[in-house]
Amino acid sequence: MSENKFAEMSNKQLQKSEKVAKASTSTLVVMLVLLFALSMYLNFKKGFTPLTVIPISLLPIVISNLSNIKQMQEELKSRNL
Repeated sequence: MSENKFAEMSNKQLQKSEKVAKASTSTLVVMLVLLFALSMYLNFKKGFTPLTVIPISLLPIVISNLSNIKQMQEELKSRNL
């Protein structure tokens, strides 16, 4: 398994990266929810469209980002002790 890339970062860099990751992940989640709602609406109106698959296929990116945020928080917590 790869080394912890967050251990090499300074506290300030780690906090900035965590803030950016939280903002981008929350934006992505909101956009995926809207896209999913739109695709469901179009699914009921016009039948199946390829747009329906996009929110589901982008979900692993959200999960990966949430995992990285959790690792950043754990690293920051371990440094503060």
